[in-house]
Amino acid sequence: MAKHRIYTTSVASVYRLYVAKAEKKGRTKAEVDQVICWLTGYGQKQFETELDRQTDFETFFARAPAMNPSRTLIRGTICGVRVEDVEEPTMREIRYLDKLVDELAKGKAMDKILRKP
Repeated sequence: MAKHRIYTTSVASVYRLYVAKAEKKGRTKAEVDQVICWLTGYGQKQFETELDRQTDFETFFARAPAMNPSRTLIRGTICGVRVEDVEEPTMREIRYLDKLVDELAKGKAMDKILRKP
């Protein structure tokens, strides 16, 4: 079975779309970075290095220092797919990221996005 093409797509190429989506709705690049780092455990410098390297999504998530255990609290649909029902682990991580950026763009409070009690 062939891998989905998103696996080999660079994070940097999609990242600029995430930032544009957030900024269009009045959010900031820093907030996008915050949700990405929260999800993956990358520090800001590490994250920027991965962007500079044009790291693909599969490698980006495989190298992630510490996937946030609270990510399993992310629920809902993105592109018509319920994120909690995605079985393939890497695709589920990508969908979690998509959902976080979507929530950010929809104006959700950062505490709620980061699943803080």
